[in-house]
Amino acid sequence: MLDMTTKELSSRHVKLEESLRLGVVSGWYTTKMSGTFVTGPHATQEEAALKIAELNPPPPPVAKRKS
Repeated sequence: MLDMTTKELSSRHVKLEESLRLGVVSGWYTTKMSGTFVTGPHATQEEAALKIAELNPPPPPVAKRKS
């Protein structure tokens, strides 16, 4: 499993011109803040966001202590 938090990942669209230059398929990617691709291509920004959520599920709620 990747060791990242959601704020360290973002979604990014790579257009055709850039995809040709980078040698990747055009589409939505999840990237580290450094710009490194993590997953993709995804068909939509929503799919990329779901992947980010899958890689970084929210922490379980903290149980409140009884006084």
